[in-house]
Amino acid sequence: MDDTTREYVPGAGFHWLTPLYDPLVALTCRDAVVKKRLVEAADLRPGQRVLDLGCGTGTLALRVKEACPGAEVTGFDADPRMLRAAAAKAKRRGLPVSLDRGFAQSLPYPGGAFDRVVSSLFFHHLSPEAKAAALREAHRVLSPGGELHFADWGRPAGPLMRFLFLGIRLLDGFPNTAAHARGELPDLVSAAGFANVRVGERFRTLFGTMQLISAVRSDASVAVGA
Repeated sequence: MDDTTREYVPGAGFHWLTPLYDPLVALTCRDAVVKKRLVEAADLRPGQRVLDLGCGTGTLALRVKEACPGAEVTGFDADPRMLRAAAAKAKRRGLPVSLDRGFAQSLPYPGGAFDRVVSSLFFHHLSPEAKAAALREAHRVLSPGGELHFADWGRPAGPLMRFLFLGIRLLDGFPNTAAHARGELPDLVSAAGFANVRVGERFRTLFGTMQLISAVRSDASVAVGA
């Protein structure tokens, strides 16, 4: 089975929710501030090659391009509906970004193709096996010293956040979100070969606790700040 026919999880869980994805995320997940902090943490420079993994409707990819017009930005997603929305959004805003379709477990790029890999609210959709494979692929396509920066659900900060996170766990599946609920994402990033794995800012949202994670492509793997 090739990557154009494999099954995938729509960004909002159901195809009929795709047109509502942007407003839903904006209202419930503090999307603007999370992505702003994520882009700031990535410390982008002109000429850098940036991959937005699981780009969805392109919000993060376009924010990257706005923040650093000299960067070469590529959005990557399995959902053709999301990619069409991203292309339309980029056209309206006059922001040139590349958009590719495929699966994060088998990226169609050579090793060292990017200086930054960024992502937002993507990894929790994946099975444990796919999550590990996608992180290994992110490591592979980064250049030496390249950096991974992403935002996703982390260990809930207290009983209320744990209760709110049940909605995400029911939607995306308890096995897929188990590592997030247990706060094990930094360990998975380290296991994929990354070094200097850091948990940054955390955000309380209507669906639980989001966190920023950063790491560097290296042979060593040391998680701190978890």
